[in-house]
Amino acid sequence: MSAVCFVVGARPNFMKAAPVHRALQILDPALEVVLVHTGQHYDAEMSAVFLEELGLPAPDVFLGVGSGTHAEQTARALVGVEQVLLDRRPALVVVPGDVNSTLAGALAAVKLEIPVAHLEAGLRSRDRLMPEEHNRVLTDHLSDVLLVHSESAIENLEHEGIVDGVHFVGNTMIDSLRAQIEPARSLAPWAELGVEPRGFALVTLHRPALVDDPGLLAATVDGLAVLAATCPVVFPVHPRTRDQLAAAGHERRLEAAGVILSSPLGYLAFLGLEAEARFVLTDSGGV
Repeated sequence: MSAVCFVVGARPNFMKAAPVHRALQILDPALEVVLVHTGQHYDAEMSAVFLEELGLPAPDVFLGVGSGTHAEQTARALVGVEQVLLDRRPALVVVPGDVNSTLAGALAAVKLEIPVAHLEAGLRSRDRLMPEEHNRVLTDHLSDVLLVHSESAIENLEHEGIVDGVHFVGNTMIDSLRAQIEPARSLAPWAELGVEPRGFALVTLHRPALVDDPGLLAATVDGLAVLAATCPVVFPVHPRTRDQLAAAGHERRLEAAGVILSSPLGYLAFLGLEAEARFVLTDSGGV
C-alpha cells in the first residue's frame, strides 16, 4: 500500500482517528500515513494540545478551511482535499465522523477513484434536519470500507442496502478514552477550578440548534442559574457559544449566578473533569 490519508476537520475527529493512525504505524512502520487537517473548526493552541495529548503528529497538510456556511466549508474542503489527493495519490482515504470535512474527503476521493474508509459508519439520528445526518448518510453510501462500532449501526446500513465492506471494529473514541483516563485524572483539573471530585456539574453547549435559538438559549441559561444555586457548575465555553451568550447578556448572568465559565479545555483536562463530575449536561453526542 502506497499511503493512507486521514482527513480530519474537528477535534472529535482526532479522538476517533488517533487509535487507528497509531495502529497502522505499528502494523507497518514503513507505511506512509498522511494526516490532513482541513481546519474546519480550528484554534491553533487547542489543536496543538489535542494532537499532542492523543499522540498524533502535526498534520502533514493544513487547509485552513475556516468557518462559513455548510456549502462554503464543504466546497473549500473538497477543493483542498482533492489537490492533496492528486499530489499524494494514496491507496486509501480514511474519513472519521460526520462533519462537513468528512463528506468532502469522501467525495474528493470517490471522484478520483480512491477507496474510502468511513470510521464511525452507520450512525443515524433519523433527523434529516441535522447537517451531521446529511454527512453520515452520504459518506456511508460513498464508502468502500465501513467501520462500525455497534450492532445497531450494522442494522442501519443493512436497512439502506449496504452490506458489503462493513466491519464491526468497536468505538475508537473509547480506545482513546481508555488510553488517557488515568493521565487525565492525575492532572486533577478540578482543583484549578476550585471544585471537588464528584461535587460539581459539567456543562457543554455548542450545537447551533440550541445556541443560535434565542429562546432555547435563554431557557438553558435560566436552568443553569437555578442549578448553580444548588451545585457548583463548571462550563468550558466554546468560542461560538461564548459569542452568543455575550451578545444576549447571558454571560454576565451566568457569572452572577456563580457558574464557573472557563476557556475551552484540552482533551486530558476535559476528560479528567468528565470522569469526576457528579453529572454532565451536554448537547454533544461525543461527550
